[in-house]
Amino acid sequence: MQASLMAALRPANHSTSAASAPARAPGGGYRPEIQGLRAVAVLLVAVYHVWFGRVSGGVDVFLLLTGFLITGSLLRMVERRGRVAFAEFWTRLAKRLLPSAAVVLAGVLTAAWLFLPPDRWRDTISEVIGSALYYQNWLLAVNSVDYLAQNNAAGPAQHFWSLSIQGQFYLLCPVLVAVAAGVAARRRWPVRRVLLGLLAVLFAVSLAYSVLITGANQQWAYFDTGARLWEFALGGLLAIVPDRLRAARPLRVAIGWSGLVALVSCGILFQVSTVFPGYAALWPTLAAALVIAAGSTGSPVGADRLLNWAPMHYIGGISYALYLWHWPVLICYLAVTGRHMPSLLGGCSVLALSIVLAAATTWLTDNGVERFTRTRTTPLWSLLVGVLCVLPVVTAAAAWSAHLAEQQRQRAELAADPAHYPGARALGGGGGYPDLPIYPDPAEAAEDLPATYEDECNQGTTGSEVRVCEYGSDSPERTIALVGGSHAAHWFPALEQIAERNDWSVVNITKGACLFTDAPQTYKGREYTACAVWNQGVLEELERLRPDAVFTTATSSSLDSEARGEDGESVVEGYPERWAQLGELGIDVVAVRDTPRFGFDTASCLAAKDAEECSGDRGRSLADDPPYEELGDVPENVSFIDLNDRLCTGGECPAVIGNVLVYWDGSHMTATFMKSMAPVLEPELKRAAGW
Repeated sequence: MQASLMAALRPANHSTSAASAPARAPGGGYRPEIQGLRAVAVLLVAVYHVWFGRVSGGVDVFLLLTGFLITGSLLRMVERRGRVAFAEFWTRLAKRLLPSAAVVLAGVLTAAWLFLPPDRWRDTISEVIGSALYYQNWLLAVNSVDYLAQNNAAGPAQHFWSLSIQGQFYLLCPVLVAVAAGVAARRRWPVRRVLLGLLAVLFAVSLAYSVLITGANQQWAYFDTGARLWEFALGGLLAIVPDRLRAARPLRVAIGWSGLVALVSCGILFQVSTVFPGYAALWPTLAAALVIAAGSTGSPVGADRLLNWAPMHYIGGISYALYLWHWPVLICYLAVTGRHMPSLLGGCSVLALSIVLAAATTWLTDNGVERFTRTRTTPLWSLLVGVLCVLPVVTAAAAWSAHLAEQQRQRAELAADPAHYPGARALGGGGGYPDLPIYPDPAEAAEDLPATYEDECNQGTTGSEVRVCEYGSDSPERTIALVGGSHAAHWFPALEQIAERNDWSVVNITKGACLFTDAPQTYKGREYTACAVWNQGVLEELERLRPDAVFTTATSSSLDSEARGEDGESVVEGYPERWAQLGELGIDVVAVRDTPRFGFDTASCLAAKDAEECSGDRGRSLADDPPYEELGDVPENVSFIDLNDRLCTGGECPAVIGNVLVYWDGSHMTATFMKSMAPVLEPELKRAAGW
């Protein structure tokens, strides 16, 4: 469900301006059916999130409406005044949008403290700050391609990413209209014609880019502003061309219903979270365009009859706040109940509470902020209102973050004493250490990574270039290359310490989810072509570097017994052949047996339970005996190491050993614990390598 929630989060793309701006046509006339269209879009988003864990396409409708309403508003401004009043436009938007956003973000911070486990606090704080400052989409874009961030739980403010994209559009659109106005004045052309041309170019370029980037890296594309601009541009084009068909009523009735049915069916027909925002997003946007083009038919059987229904108008009026509230309410409900998906009653409760909060928030901003500023209409006052709403939220989030950082610093000082925090040495017979707080703090565990991650030496899942980073002595007696995926990479802290003590050099060549083999590999169900190209490049680099030994994984543990065999662990196809290739180059191989996988996030478990309740079952992901013992013909240059007895006692693998947290997620070891493994690994490494 975690993955489905992350996917469902994507479409929660709600246009702030589209939700709160007056539903007016480019000519200034009120468009009542647009208010109903808002209601349909936000209800689709919320219902699909709550009960189906997937996206609906409602997000794209809001992007279209944002372009339609904002472009129409700016065009009317230019036609009345001859220019774009930038300060007035931006500050009025700030006054309209920021108060509601600030109320919800303050609620998110409070709810996180009350209902979410501590290990989710730091991510929530980051989300709140990114949301308040309108760069949330880029944070999620980076995480979406970060292999180690793939298991992050959906946060209560992540849905603000779409508002960040819209905020960036609000900066671009006035500039675009101003350029059109300037060109039109200089050339004596109609401003609508110039703006139509600019928007058409933006639409074409952005759509082409969206199709290309979605095909190449859909996860990044989903949050990429450039891949979404065409949806705004399409709305802008609707605002310039005649937005209502001058056709017979029966035809407009048919068009209106066709658009509405197509919109509602989008989430059923498409797996929006995996194919959008490329050409597939034309389905909901064009469907909404049909509804807008049909306009108010006045027919008793027209789609606009439903859209103009009073309850739909009410939901449309609070749609901005409803979008803001429904996601954090859902996330907190799941956290409190421990469920992966709401029941029918639970989902209804989530929606009901969200509607109540949305109504209250809308009333507060309409009758509070608007009343307070009714006689203060200058841009400075509008800006001041927006800043005064957001500043306390950002300040509170930053202060909380600083408090957590200070707690972590104090705990790090305490953990510097190996007598108190022996880590791996505790399972080697050492005892007598006091019972102290776990280090690293489970809430900060995801930051306790090898230095190679901060140095950007561990490559993500995208890209195929080979990045080589060297650590240790400049004139080493020996050089060892660490090669493979993330389960090879987490051995780096131990290898680095061993290298420092022995005047060695460590060469880091690792890539997320990419094992050191020439056999075909997959990632998230798709062929991992970047890994294949990278592997070939690694072999070429090793041939050039000629290290004394390559340190890599000997097996791959797995929770998927069907994929890895009955015991859940195997020697990966192509490993022996790759080792033999290194032997031909005169390079020894030290192959370490893979480490256990828990099937759950140990840091999250420890945030809510005792350490004893967060142990893993060794047999769930590891074989009884090392699978490489069954290999018939092991190359002579290969030696094996198995240190799992230092990670497990009998059939149980503790989450905490010697006061040190072993795993920061469900399978990757913390850098702190791995450093404590150095004295354990060193003699085994020297034995295996014959040094």
